[in-house]
Amino acid sequence: MRAVFARGIRGSDPIIHDKKPQVAFVGRSNVGKSSTINALLHAKLARTSATPGKTQEINFFEVGGKGYFVDLPGYGYAKIPADAREKIRKHILWYLSGGEVKPKLLVLIIDARIGVTDHDRDLIHVARAEGHPMLLLANKIDKLTKNERTKALAHILQEFPDISCVPFSATKKENVSAVRAQLFALLGIK
Repeated sequence: MRAVFARGIRGSDPIIHDKKPQVAFVGRSNVGKSSTINALLHAKLARTSATPGKTQEINFFEVGGKGYFVDLPGYGYAKIPADAREKIRKHILWYLSGGEVKPKLLVLIIDARIGVTDHDRDLIHVARAEGHPMLLLANKIDKLTKNERTKALAHILQEFPDISCVPFSATKKENVSAVRAQLFALLGIK
């Protein structure tokens, strides 16, 4: 499947709204959003960094000419200035609440080792209010023991029983094929 970087937007740049479906990826800084997108696309299109907070724009990747994976900036990184954190928060809310485009699915990536944070809860609240369907990916699940993994997933499912949660590892490719198939189906890719 061919995927290409389509565009990055900042501030009040217009969102791509050419009627092609969008799947948006969101999560806190350094949770593995870009690595997840790269694993799903079998390509290194989304820039990754060990330094949190590197993605500060909304990046659109066209997938198979049929739709877009949208990489939203990471939220919650405490070591960037407060005004920069607020700008990122507003940018995410602008995409989710702008009304110009409604993603077919919002993929919330959480770090399985940390679990759902207050920032994640806030985002889920906004997504629900806007009527966005969601999928939780418990990324970095490979870093947990079997017992820790069971507990982590149980905590997530207890808090959000109505949101599908998939144990996931972008680096070890756990459940990458299954999630790819689900997302490609939403974009109309066979």
